Order: sequence, then C-alpha cells, then structure tokens
Amino acid sequence: MLTKVLLILLGTFVILPSRIEGPHVESEKGPSASGDDVYGPKPQAPDMELPPEEIKPTAIDTHDRLGKMPTATEILDGILNNYDYKLRPGIGERPTVVTVELSVNTLGPISILDMEYTIDITFYQTWYDERLRFNGSFESFVLNGNLVSLLWIPDTFFRNSKRTQEHSITMPNQMVRIHKDGKVLYTIRMTIDAGCSLHMLKFPMDSHSCPLSFSSFSYPENEIIYKWENFKLEINESNSWKLFQFEFIGVSNTTETITTLAGDYVVMTLFFNVSRRFGFVAFQNYVPSSVTTMISWISFWIKKDCAPARTSLGITSVLTMTTLGTFSRKNFPRVSYITALDFYIAICFIFCFCALMEFAVLNFLTYNRTAPRGSPKLRHPRAHAHDPTPSRVRVIEHPEAFVCDIEDSEEEEESEEEESEEEEGPSCPARQSVRPGSTPRPGGCCKWCEKYCCTVPTCEGSTWQQGRLFIHVYRLDNYSRVIFPVTFFFFNVLYWLVCLNL
Repeated sequence: MLTKVLLILLGTFVILPSRIEGPHVESEKGPSASGDDVYGPKPQAPDMELPPEEIKPTAIDTHDRLGKMPTATEILDGILNNYDYKLRPGIGERPTVVTVELSVNTLGPISILDMEYTIDITFYQTWYDERLRFNGSFESFVLNGNLVSLLWIPDTFFRNSKRTQEHSITMPNQMVRIHKDGKVLYTIRMTIDAGCSLHMLKFPMDSHSCPLSFSSFSYPENEIIYKWENFKLEINESNSWKLFQFEFIGVSNTTETITTLAGDYVVMTLFFNVSRRFGFVAFQNYVPSSVTTMISWISFWIKKDCAPARTSLGITSVLTMTTLGTFSRKNFPRVSYITALDFYIAICFIFCFCALMEFAVLNFLTYNRTAPRGSPKLRHPRAHAHDPTPSRVRVIEHPEAFVCDIEDSEEEEESEEEESEEEEGPSCPARQSVRPGSTPRPGGCCKWCEKYCCTVPTCEGSTWQQGRLFIHVYRLDNYSRVIFPVTFFFFNVLYWLVCLNL
C-alpha cells in the first residue's frame, strides 16, 4: 500500500514541472510573434518545386499547329510536278488570251533633248491555264518572285522602250496568283525609258502624245492575243509626278496588228497626252526679248549728235537678242524647222537691228552733204568796169604776225556769202527751186532721196514739190517713236492669235 502511494507521488512530481514549463515557453515566443506581426510579414516556407513533367507531342497537336499547310503543299506539289512551263496554255488548240491592265506610279521627267520620257508602272497580265486547276478549300495561291520561273509567263516586251529596269529590292517585285479555276494573275513592277517623238513646231504652245507600245516577242496573233477588258487605267495622282514643264491631260489607247517577217503580231499602245506649261518659257524667253526690243527704242529720244550713246545702245540690243536666240536653243533638239519661239526672237532681233539702222540712215542723210570747212582763203578784189569803188585794204597789227584783210565791194560780199552757204550748208530742193540761177551740186543723195526726202531743218513742203508726200529727215526720230511701238504691238496681237488658235 505504501509502495503504491510513493509511486503516485513520484508521478505527480514528474508531471507538474512539464506543465509549468509549457506556458513559459509560449510566453517567450509570444513577443517575437507579435513583433513579426507589427514590423514585417511572417516568413513563409519556400514553395517546393515540382519536377517538370515531360510533354510528349501527339498527332492531333501537330495537325493543329501546322493547320492547312500540309494540304497546301500537297496541292502545289501536285500542280507543279507534272507542269511544263515551256509550253503555253492551249497549245495547238486555241490562242491564249491575255488581259492587260496598268497602274502608273510616276510619269516623267520628259527629256526634250533626248526625246524620251520615264514611266514607273505596275503591269498586270491575266490568262487561264487549265493545267493549274485544283480542288480544295483554298481559293487561290500566291507565289513570290522566286517561284515565277516555274510557270509559263507571256513574253511581253515594250516595243518603244530604250531601257527597262525591274525592281528587285528587297525581293523581286513580281508575283503570281493562281486561282482554283485555272486563272493566273501575273504582276510586275518596272521603270521604262521610252521614246517619244516631239514635234516642236508650235513650241512653246505645243502638246504631245507619248506612246507606250507592247506586244509578244515570239508568239504571233494566232497563238497569243492581247486585249483590254473594260479599259481602265489607274493613275496614282497622289504621287509627285516629275513632269515639270508639262501638264498631264489624259490617256488614250489603240490596238492594232502589225506585219513583220516573223508574222502578224497584236500591238497595244497607250498614249499619254501632255501639254507644255507656258510660264517657264515666258519668263525665260518672251519677256527678255520684248523688254530688249523696247529698250532699243530709247535711242529715238536721244539727240542725233550723241552718236556714241545711240550706237552703243543699238549694238548692245542686237547682241542681247543674239544671246537670247542662242540660249533658247541650248536645251533643244537640233531640228531643221523654225519654231514659234524662234520666229518671235527673230522678229525682235529685226526690230533691234532696224532701230540701229535708223540712226545710221539719219546720220547719213543729215551729214553726208555737209562740206568740211577748209583753211581760210585770201581773196583779192576783182576789177569791175562799171564799179568805180576800189577795194579797201586794212592792215591789222598783231604782236606775233601781220594780218591783211581785203574788203571787197558790197556786191562781191553778197556773192561770197551765197557761195559759202552753198559750200558749207546742206542743199535743199526748196531753195534750189527758189533760186533759178543756182545750180545743184553734183553727187549727193540718190534720186529717190532727192525726190521724197527733205534734208534741211527749214524745208517746207508748200514750196517743195507741192502735192507730194515727202519725208522730213530731221523728223525721222519722231516718226520712229510712233512707227516702231505700233508695229510691234500689232505684231504681238497677230502672233498670239495665230499661236493660241492653232
């Protein structure tokens, strides 16, 4: 009994300390736990990474990722395996009909000197090839430029091209689209330098039609036929066309069959109609020519005694017109005919030359018959039987020499004055008619000038050949001030009426 009691007490003493230590340990951990709640998140145990599971592809997943590519590959392989690109469609049965369309990207520039123009186009050709028909859910297949050589393509070439460039950056700019019914669309972009015969007779009021002709190089009419289906030319006017001096008017087309040594070929031609813009040529040629002609008229308001000024102005005007005529032909083809601009510059040159010749004629008619003053003559008195008055002699003393002046009678003085006037002054038909005793000097002006021209300032028509129209030479500048501007004005009116209505 005592033993049992001792065992119970011993067990009690062993259990009590463990219960007392338990709450003490929790109190020591409590502040730390509370501190973690206040100052930071509680640390979490790291997630355990599961080992990756190996995913094995299945046939169903592969089919979903590739889609219809295997089917498309199978169709293309089936089409191209037995396809011979060296033979055209319908060979030996019927001609191949090729429908053509164009899209103009840029037009110009037009070179007048080389008579050619540059055009950038996208060329579309459509035809049917029964060998390319296929069945399936695809409507069409698009092949890039690398696969174009696997199909038959029409051998179209541009007949009036000088240089042709096919664009190949970053890939060749060509494409083939195959439809399920066998319809084939071939597209290619190219830049062409084509010839254009420019008829410059009406230059600079000229209009031109620059052609672009194309046909098959080897297939005659009985094998390939080109046609427009609902002719429509797409012109991208939003792009900056490099026409410069020209303005685009419109486009027209023709289809014809030409005969060559190789056979009859279908030729299709597009005409790009352009007209020249007048502004550039007007400011570069017409305005300077007209102003130079008017400047030459300033000499009519300069006195005739100022020969250097009038001569310099006239020669400068003539040389300026010569330079303008040469400059107008600088960037111009060497045609053998005269253009409208050449005719205008030539007339302006004639006006300037006539203004210079007017002063030459005026100077010739007014100063030709004026005798040069000679050295003074010592005249001795003449003996007259009826004149008892002797001549008087005066001796004038001079520091260096003696001068002897012989004075004649009054009648002799009058005759000497008349003789000096005839020798020094210009002759006039009016005065000759008044003085019956005086004889005209030999030589002088021509008969026409003596008949119609008066060469002295005091000449009056009333006393000189009354009833005739005569020209007063001293008033030649006055006549020119009116005749030259009026004539040039009427010439301009007639010139522009004719040129603008041709």
